[in-house]
Amino acid sequence: MHGFLLLIPFLLIRFGLLSVLDKSAIKRAAHFPPMMGKERGAYWIYQLSNTAIIVYLCFLSIAVDFSPQFYIGLVIYILGCLLCTVSMINFAAPSNGGPHSNGLYQCSRNPMYVSYLIYFAGCALLTRSWLLGGFVLIFQIASHWIILAEERWCLEQFGQTYRQYMNRVRRYI
Repeated sequence: MHGFLLLIPFLLIRFGLLSVLDKSAIKRAAHFPPMMGKERGAYWIYQLSNTAIIVYLCFLSIAVDFSPQFYIGLVIYILGCLLCTVSMINFAAPSNGGPHSNGLYQCSRNPMYVSYLIYFAGCALLTRSWLLGGFVLIFQIASHWIILAEERWCLEQFGQTYRQYMNRVRRYI
């Protein structure tokens, strides 16, 4: 099976579901805060690794051999799809006048990034590609710097409300 098929649910969830739920959510999800210092480099690494993941998946195939690795990869992939779906639904319905704090945002300040990691890790396992796994790792490290910039921006936008949220909810899980 072709690796590109793994991207279809992601694209439908990330763009299709968000546009159905709230067209402005697509724009909000694509917003990056102003980057400073090392964050600028991380932003470009994030974009390049994201592109590498998507393009490279188009050249891979899924190893459907019903081995333990296949089933583990499938479970992780499905979990990533489910988490991505729920985080998009939660993101499309933001809290009034403050940071997102509904649904998965009660457990993680960044459930979309967590779901992307799980989803793409599942893709790497299903395609048995160490290189794709490396792209996913680079993507996640760069994402951390993007998250730090987002947190700074949220503190500027929401002040003490966001600081209280940070004290209550973990960054990842």
